[in-house]
Amino acid sequence: MNDGAGNAYRSVAVVGAGVIGVSWTALFLGHGLRVTVNDPRPDVEDVVRAGLDEIAPTMRELGLPIAGAAARTEALRFEPRLAAAVAGADVVQENGPELLGVKQELWAVIEEAAPPHALLLSSSSGIPATAMAEHMREPERLLIGHSFNPPHLVPLVEIVPGRHTDPAVVERAGRFYRGLGKRPQVLTKEIPGFVANRLQAALFREAIYLVTEGVVTEQELDDIVTASIGMRWAAAGPFRTFHLGGGPGGLPAFFRHLGRALEEWWGQSGTPHLDGPTVALLNEQAQHFGGSVEELAAERDAAQIAVMRALGEIPGPAREEENERFR
Repeated sequence: MNDGAGNAYRSVAVVGAGVIGVSWTALFLGHGLRVTVNDPRPDVEDVVRAGLDEIAPTMRELGLPIAGAAARTEALRFEPRLAAAVAGADVVQENGPELLGVKQELWAVIEEAAPPHALLLSSSSGIPATAMAEHMREPERLLIGHSFNPPHLVPLVEIVPGRHTDPAVVERAGRFYRGLGKRPQVLTKEIPGFVANRLQAALFREAIYLVTEGVVTEQELDDIVTASIGMRWAAAGPFRTFHLGGGPGGLPAFFRHLGRALEEWWGQSGTPHLDGPTVALLNEQAQHFGGSVEELAAERDAAQIAVMRALGEIPGPAREEENERFR
C-alpha cells in the first residue's frame, strides 16, 4: 500500500487485541497489509480469529474480504514479545489499556524496537500523546489515531498530535488513514476525551438522566435518537443543522429566536451519577433490546453500511478510484 507521497506500507503491528485491536486487524488485512498481533493473553490467537470470523461478513459488504487473508500465516502472525512484534513494522497501532503508566511502558519498548521510519499511532480514547510520550527519546514520532468503534466500519479517525509531534508525521498519518478509506480529522489542540467522545459523553449523560427519571425507557430513547437527530446528523452536523434551522437568516437568526431557550435548557440538564441503583436500572433495561449482543451488532453494522452507502462513505467499491492510488 502506497500513500501517494512515496511512503510504502506493507506491515502493521497491532498492539493489544481487544475489540478495537481486532477491528483494526480486520481493516488492515482487508487492505492487503501484513499484520502482527501482540497481546500477552495466552488465548490471543483464538480470540482474534473468532473476532475476525464475526467481522468477515461486514468486511465483505464493504468490498474488503478478509477470510482468505486471515487464514494465511504470512498475512497474520501472532508475536507475544512486544519488541519482536514491532521490529519490522511500517506502522504500529497501539490499543493497550487506558492507563497512562501502561501506555508509557509500551511506548518505551516500541520506540526502541520499531524501525525509525515507522508511524507510531495510539488508539487511546482520551489520554493525550504529550503525556504518553513524556519519557520517549523522540516524542515527535508519536500521535493519537483514535477511531470511533468499530474502526473497520466507522469512517472517523481523530488525529491528535502531542505538543512535540512533528507536523510531517501528522501529514503522513492522515495520508495513511485516508488510504484505508477513513476520514481523518486533525485536532489542533489536545483535550481530554478529544471531540467525538466528549460529544457522546454529553449526550449520554442526558440520556441516562431521562431514563432514570422515568421520562423514557432506553429503547424509547434510542428510537427517538435514531428517528431524529441521529438521522439528521448523518447528513449535517449540529452547527450546520442549526444554521439551516434559522431559515434564510442562518445561524444568526437561529440564535436570535432560539438561543435564549437553548441556554435555559442547558441549565436544566441532568447530572446523574453511575451509582449502584442507576447502573442496575440501566443494565436491566439493556436486556430488552430484542437480541443477543452478536445479533444486535450485526443489525447495527447492516444499518450503518446502508447509511454509509447512501452517503458515499463506503471505503471499498464506492471509493475504488481513490483506493487505487494506495495499492
